[in-house]
Amino acid sequence: MGDSAVLLGQLFNGVSVASILLLAAMGLVLSFGLMHVINMAHGEMLMVGGYLSFLTLKFVHGPAAFLACLLVAFAGAALLGALLELSVVRWLYGRPLDTLLATWGVSLILQQAARSIFGPIGVELTAPAWLNRSFSFTQGWLAGVQLPYIRVFIIVLSAAVLGSVALFIGRSQWGMLLRAVHQDREMAESLGVNTRLVDLLVFALGSGVAGLAGSALALISPVTPTVGQSFIVYAFLVTIVGGLGSLLGTALAALLVGIFSAAVQINFSLSTADVLLLLMVVALIQFRPRGLITRNSRSLSEA
Repeated sequence: MGDSAVLLGQLFNGVSVASILLLAAMGLVLSFGLMHVINMAHGEMLMVGGYLSFLTLKFVHGPAAFLACLLVAFAGAALLGALLELSVVRWLYGRPLDTLLATWGVSLILQQAARSIFGPIGVELTAPAWLNRSFSFTQGWLAGVQLPYIRVFIIVLSAAVLGSVALFIGRSQWGMLLRAVHQDREMAESLGVNTRLVDLLVFALGSGVAGLAGSALALISPVTPTVGQSFIVYAFLVTIVGGLGSLLGTALAALLVGIFSAAVQINFSLSTADVLLLLMVVALIQFRPRGLITRNSRSLSEA
């Protein structure tokens, strides 16, 4: 396998990792970017999606079983996110430090619950037969490169979810209400918008998308009680670099982080690649302190 083939394979892996980061960060765009809530339990929504997919495969079989896993992971994580918003977050709006500490406590509770139910060792999903194949190049300068269908599926899923969320926010009535609350909460309330219900919907939607990320991640790595911790930091980095509240910026930032990490890991260790990634993020923030794509609103100017 030539150097160009190795580079292409690594870049493809970077895009697939970026797709999972995008799914994880998309929920933070809604909760952190639009609502200014620092949800430290967001990673555990990803974990819940993975475990729900594992349980679903025990009862649902056949070629479409994993599609059922995606639906269950989204619905389960969304319901858990709604419960978290109703029981904890709703009473702490405007108190970011209290919200951070409370959701961090919730994340520890969820991790211990998963450890007690499933054990400390990760569980693995068996991918459906139609995903257990790969597209291989046998000739030319790309000879030896293999593109697994699983990673292609994750990339397509991420793009589909991104497009669906963008259409929901940009075209639906609930999306219009969400944008109104984001732009000026007090004015939206004065016009009769139920901002509490909008907050609940946003939080549930963000958690559900994180559940999809967990289901997709379970195809390529084991689901463990701490799997969410491995992605929450990168998800926050993607959200900040992309620009608070910007789906396009989040997508660009996820690609940047995923491809940069994959390219650097060709010549450096994982820990060194993480250090270089943080240095790159710090340099970007110096030049673009509000992210790659800036969205102007009264809520952001007052934050």
